[in-house]
This record gives sequence, structure tokens and C-alpha cells, in this order.
Amino acid sequence: MKPETLMIDDVKYVRADVGQPVEKLEGMERCIIRSYGAGVFLGYVKEKKAELNGVNITLCQAKRIHYWDGACSLTQLALEGTKAEDNCRITDGVAEQFIANVVEIIPATDKACKNLDEVAIWKT
Repeated sequence: MKPETLMIDDVKYVRADVGQPVEKLEGMERCIIRSYGAGVFLGYVKEKKAELNGVNITLCQAKRIHYWDGACSLTQLALEGTKAEDNCRITDGVAEQFIANVVEIIPATDKACKNLDEVAIWKT
């Protein structure tokens, strides 16, 4: 197994094929979100609140990931994207969306976001 990082003179270097955290939008981090009842989303986390029903999130530029193939888990999807772009169902984004009862928040890498943004918008 290859190391993912290397330290030289107190500077951390990351292999190019590992992926970097995605650039933030106005200070918001782009993440993959899994909710208890609404499914999986990709978007910028604008607000996160712990409430009686669990963690609730407001996402900007939110895309629903209805179905994915080419990644074994959401973690792999957030790190690498998909290896089966033609077999995924990802919606077009909405400006802002409230998602209740979030159970996972996974920061997405630039590599994964670029890949997922290139997946054709799913339409029936």
C-alpha cells in the first residue's frame, strides 16, 4: 500500500491521486450528506443544527444522489467519485435545501466533486 502523505521539513504533501478537500464556497464546505429518510445529497453545508429530531442541515447547490454505481460506499464516493458515470442518478442542483435528521456528513475531495459534477443530470 502506498502512503497517502509525506512530511518534509514540517510540510505535509499529499499524493495527487488521493484528492484534496474541495475548495470552499464562501466558507462553506462541500460534503456528501446521508439523511435518515430523504436520501443522499452533495452540496455546500450552510448551516448545521442539533435539534430534538437529530442533526438538521441547510445545503447550498444541493444535488440529490438518487443512485450511484462505481463506488463501494459513500466514503469512497466522497473521496474518489464514481467509476461508472453512466450508471448514476444525480439530479440537477437547487439553490438551497433543508435536510432533516442527517446521519452522515462526509467532506468531499476536489477530485470527487469534479467527477460527480461531470455525471450527466438524471432525467426520466
